Amino acid sequence: MSDLPPDSPGHDHLHTEDSLLGGRVRLVQPRHGYRAAVDPVLLAAATDARTGDRVLDVGTGTGAAALCLAARVPGARITALEKETDSAELARHNVALNGATGRVLVYAGDLLRPPPILAPGSFDRVMMNPPYLRADAATHPPGAARAAAHVEGEARLADWIAFAAAMVRSRGHLTLIHRADRVDEIMALLHGRFGGIVLFPVWPAPGEEARRILVAAQRGGRGPARLAAGLALHGGDGAFTPEAEAVLRDAAALRL
Repeated sequence: MSDLPPDSPGHDHLHTEDSLLGGRVRLVQPRHGYRAAVDPVLLAAATDARTGDRVLDVGTGTGAAALCLAARVPGARITALEKETDSAELARHNVALNGATGRVLVYAGDLLRPPPILAPGSFDRVMMNPPYLRADAATHPPGAARAAAHVEGEARLADWIAFAAAMVRSRGHLTLIHRADRVDEIMALLHGRFGGIVLFPVWPAPGEEARRILVAAQRGGRGPARLAAGLALHGGDGAFTPEAEAVLRDAAALRL
């Protein structure tokens, strides 16, 4: 049962109200177009924020990752940046819906021309879920918000990582989720800026190739790269594995 006003998103035919983390997070999102699923939940679970940490969520969409992190780490201070104005407005709505006003701040803006309030080097952690497809190697899906979520626009993957490097403090941390088949490009872009890199594959099921990879790295870190055991989402019966259930339903952290 929703306590939204009758004219709010979630009470019209254009939006639905859904839940993440076993109901800990309520999320109003477009009925058609890009809809948050597993990836932002995994991103938030892999972001090892602590009470008092300043976290920047780049490309927040309707706020799924930011709100999942806020639910798991209530003492974190989260700033969310979203280029699409309509999505940013929904993210603000979702912040209020989840009682996170003051703990999660949403700004509409482009990472190539960020709002002045986002001061370089002012965040302990940056987390991001960049568009997975290269602009020159993909057919754009219908709808501006969906296309922006899936296909790179003016800002390419190199720009996303450069922005993270600019925003995070020295020895601060970056966490991102992306397609596993772009890991070589990600590693090349991190080189010289980030070290102590951890690669955490996300397997659809045991025996299948990883389609997603979580990457954690430290700004100015010097440690060697490490390949973690990763997470299998589904078992042989098609159901979520207990480990995946713990993250997706019970708000457990992923330790990279």
